[in-house]
Amino acid sequence: MKKNRKFTFLFVFFLLGMLAWGKDFIPAAPDYTDSTFWYTQDDDPDGTGADVFYIVSTWELDWQTSDGKICHYADVYNPDHRAHMAIEIGGVCQYMGPGNRFYSPYYRHITIDGWVTQDEKLINKRARLAMKDVCDAFDCFLKTRDESRPLIIVGFSQGGMAVVELLKHMSDETYSQLAAAYVMGYKVTEKDLKTCKHIKPAQGEDDVGVTICYNTTKGVQYVIPCLTASDIGINPVNWRTDDTPATLNGNITVVLSPEYHVLVLSGYDGAEYKPFRNFINVGDIHSCEPWLYKDCIKKNILVRSSEWRKKEQ
Repeated sequence: MKKNRKFTFLFVFFLLGMLAWGKDFIPAAPDYTDSTFWYTQDDDPDGTGADVFYIVSTWELDWQTSDGKICHYADVYNPDHRAHMAIEIGGVCQYMGPGNRFYSPYYRHITIDGWVTQDEKLINKRARLAMKDVCDAFDCFLKTRDESRPLIIVGFSQGGMAVVELLKHMSDETYSQLAAAYVMGYKVTEKDLKTCKHIKPAQGEDDVGVTICYNTTKGVQYVIPCLTASDIGINPVNWRTDDTPATLNGNITVVLSPEYHVLVLSGYDGAEYKPFRNFINVGDIHSCEPWLYKDCIKKNILVRSSEWRKKEQ
């Protein structure tokens, strides 16, 4: 009998050990009172610019811990992961930062492996932790922010998802400080519009308190349901919501499809952005979003921030 008890105990212990070993690894949460977890730049000595809050896209693949656990998230305590995110953040800061105060949190974004499944149930389940990090960072940022300044929120890809979630998360008081929110390379759905009064689609170049959403393709047939199937869209070159063509950089024609709410380009194939796992940059030109229109976005942030200040005077 004692031997049987001992065997049962050891067997249960073994099973519990195997279950624990098989669990996915969740990295520790960031502490947003610690500057380690931020990329910031203050280039507004006169105090006349905006506060730009930028959310980075996806940079990490699934990875394993030393004891064999799989992780589906970036680890903000890992210097290499922060350095990867800083590549994109730094590039964006080069054109959004001048004349403004720029803030971007490092967060536990979900890995590209989740997105490649194109399983929205799985993506949304994993993204809860990532979106909580962004909301926590935003709340920390608001505690020290000068509320007399216009607020600009921008995100690319997974960061665009975070912009949508921040619009749902923010209070009416914070929304009143919003000059514009830019969702680059992600979707805004009818459900989002119905459930969030803070999402108001932009109708032109200088309306404020609005959401700008755009996704770039070589044709409407390349819309990705889990990423770019948006129910709103605007052309960031001519700021039209119809199919009036716009010319970018002298040789690229940019046309918005009012039916599919995506941009269709001619004169540019985005060849520098290589297809990834038959998911992105395959007919869509997803990776171009923060870069191709950067001069348009830089100018527009200034326009909408100025219009916000006029309204507040």
